[in-house]
Amino acid sequence: MASKPVWEQIGAGFVQHYYQQFDSDRTKLADLYTDASCLTWEGVGFQGHKAIMEKITSLPFQSIQHSITTQDHQPTPDSCVMSMVVGQLKADTDQVMGFQQTFLLKNVDNKWICTNDMFRLALHNFGA
Repeated sequence: MASKPVWEQIGAGFVQHYYQQFDSDRTKLADLYTDASCLTWEGVGFQGHKAIMEKITSLPFQSIQHSITTQDHQPTPDSCVMSMVVGQLKADTDQVMGFQQTFLLKNVDNKWICTNDMFRLALHNFGA
């Protein structure tokens, strides 16, 4: 069987590392962002390492578990990797919720960092 393309290996490795860190100690995600990185969390934007980490570490739960349903990865024309993740999460004693997260990864000084990160819970209010 042929090995996966390099962009899929990079994306899958990043996704595994990201959610392991997020679930065990969110503060360890700091190394994945730079001052130029952007995060959109439920429609609210944050730019820069400090603002992103303040948002992530201030989320109102003590424990969280992510379960990845599927992930897709693509190379971009500028040698980056775009990764889309669909899964479920369980925070504290809340019910299980679906989510989608998209990352744009860039190699900076031989290290893959997240330049763009977009997160949404998969909640629908069809009656509104």
